[in-house]
Amino acid sequence: MGPAPVRPPFICYGDTEFVTIHPSFRTMLAALVATALIGFGPVKASDDFDLSPQQPGRVRAAKNDAAIAAIPRGFKFVTPGTFTVAVAPGGPPLATYATDAKTVVGADPDYASAIADTLGLKLELVPVAWIDWPLGLTSGKYDAVISNVGVTEQRKEKFDFSTYRQGLHGFFVKTDSKVASINEPKDAAGLRIIVGAGTNQERILLKWSDEDVQAGLKPIELQYYDDDAASLLALQSNRADVIVQPHAQLVYIAARDKNIKRVGTLSAGWPDRSDVAITTRKGSGLAAALTTATNGLINDGTYAKILDHWHLSEEALAKSETNPPGLPKY
Repeated sequence: MGPAPVRPPFICYGDTEFVTIHPSFRTMLAALVATALIGFGPVKASDDFDLSPQQPGRVRAAKNDAAIAAIPRGFKFVTPGTFTVAVAPGGPPLATYATDAKTVVGADPDYASAIADTLGLKLELVPVAWIDWPLGLTSGKYDAVISNVGVTEQRKEKFDFSTYRQGLHGFFVKTDSKVASINEPKDAAGLRIIVGAGTNQERILLKWSDEDVQAGLKPIELQYYDDDAASLLALQSNRADVIVQPHAQLVYIAARDKNIKRVGTLSAGWPDRSDVAITTRKGSGLAAALTTATNGLINDGTYAKILDHWHLSEEALAKSETNPPGLPKY
């Protein structure tokens, strides 16, 4: 029969979960999450992703004079000549510790590197626990945060944003599943879907289930497990039909395990789009330069190369925006 589904206190990374973690455990938990997603070291890491500290395939960018000119006159970087960026190594492919257990690698570090290149600056990455970035940013420990931070109306009261990826969740199933695609509520009617308790995905799927019932369809059966391993086991043993998590995490797991596949994506802001953004101090003026830099990377193709390198092309934006509409306050 296996273990019964439970509603667990999930670990927080990015905009997925909403829990409180005691400060003394933050660094340890981040390392544990990264290790679990990697598969306990380089031996089990996916061959599709280079997690070496050297990163020979890192995409570099050219200087962007327009972006440099957009930096406010008198703006002071934390360290002169350096772009200091906070990143939470919560798991591949977004950001994780490399096989040397100390170098942070992934899509977000690569993107930070490209932005630094465009601004003619060196890059300094500061590994942080994800829930610590707001205090560190407001206190001036770093110039920006590039760590899967979603734009929300509440955050816009204290921070400025320059968007650089779509905020997507993924619908993934067993490779031999008969579920072909999930694009709207009716596609999920009657399915057994694994989701994290208290997450934005759960909130959206509860709305989907209500819509299905109102349309005369079967409700969605949401299932909750205490960790990723239990969730994936439930999927493989046919106790569940679908797993929903942040898209990037499942892209990595699919490449590593070769036994799940994507059948759809879901915007974190459904029914609207919700984007991930470079985060800076409110009113610092740096956001305009970072938006210009991002659009330069989009226009010259560097942006697409970075996302493709980390298998995240589905999360591409057509253009970067400064402080666009974000998730509303709930």
